Amino acid sequence: MTVLLIIVNILLVIAALIMTATVLLQSSDENGLSAITGGSDRQYSRSHAKSIDAKLALITKICAVAFVVLCFVSMLLSK
Repeated sequence: MTVLLIIVNILLVIAALIMTATVLLQSSDENGLSAITGGSDRQYSRSHAKSIDAKLALITKICAVAFVVLCFVSMLLSK
């Protein structure tokens, strides 16, 4: 296994972890059980929450593209 392949695989794992974390941090559109307990009334303004969700969505998209590209590079280097 070459050093370059090891570096690409490490970057692949990092991209996957960041992508997983950003997907889990995004707020859902459904209220679920929080509507029963009044959890849908947040103290944060809607614009603040939407700006955070927009940033998280952008990070998710960037990590997804990086993940796919790194998968192809890893495949090409392993041959």
